[in-house]
Amino acid sequence: MIDYKKDLEQQVRIALAEDIGDGDITASLIPAQQTANATIICREHATICGQDWFNAAFLQLDPMTRIEWKVSDGDEVEPGQVLCKVEGNARILLTAERTALNFLQTLSATATLARKYADIVADLNTRILDTRKTLPGLRLAQKYAVHCGGCSNHRIGLYDAILIKENHIAAAGSIAAAIHNAREIGTNKMLEVEVEDLQQLQQALEAGADRILLDNMNHAQLRDAVTLTAGRAELEASGGITLKTIRKVAESGVDFVSVGSLTKDIRAIDLSMRIDINR
Repeated sequence: MIDYKKDLEQQVRIALAEDIGDGDITASLIPAQQTANATIICREHATICGQDWFNAAFLQLDPMTRIEWKVSDGDEVEPGQVLCKVEGNARILLTAERTALNFLQTLSATATLARKYADIVADLNTRILDTRKTLPGLRLAQKYAVHCGGCSNHRIGLYDAILIKENHIAAAGSIAAAIHNAREIGTNKMLEVEVEDLQQLQQALEAGADRILLDNMNHAQLRDAVTLTAGRAELEASGGITLKTIRKVAESGVDFVSVGSLTKDIRAIDLSMRIDINR
């Protein structure tokens, strides 16, 4: 099981530091002991993700901050719905607000898009995968968001699976040579090869690839690839797949469809925080 949150505290610490610098000079206008309540509201339909990052933004500045969530990660919410209430020092609430919302709106954006893709193929056996096209420094956070949205994770990085692409094949001399070299490493990690046509697919099958990535193949080619493979390896379709095309690609019978858009082509969810000063 992936520890999606192992980098959480550091991610939040860095985000707070870049925003606060040597001090929030505007928040200093408020009395130091002033307390306040805040309400977080979602302005659109969304799948929520990022609660722990949101919480950490406040708690790292003041562990006494109280946060009460009305929803959980993975929940779908409607416009105008209250997500949580926050109570604590007014300066802290204002200082942490932007960082907390940045994490919540970005990870919710990823989860929301993932949910759209997952729903389109919910009745099929094909699994939707993310890629390494993530926001720098937020790899595990976004992959957690993909999971919350109902899709699955491809490899986390360059270290947990072997993916032989065209440049690796060119350097090795052939698909067979690249796979042989990969096996010589002695690792038991999943070995995947990217192919561009049925001839290369046959070569990858003969060389014993665990999974084969069918790059930018049309629907007829995908169906032919499924027939040719006949269960000898897992098949993954990839390349320019959108919400409009995902269903047809999945219906070809491939095991996986990888979609870079899940983590790179996202639009932040519209959230707002309303603060009420305690009198």
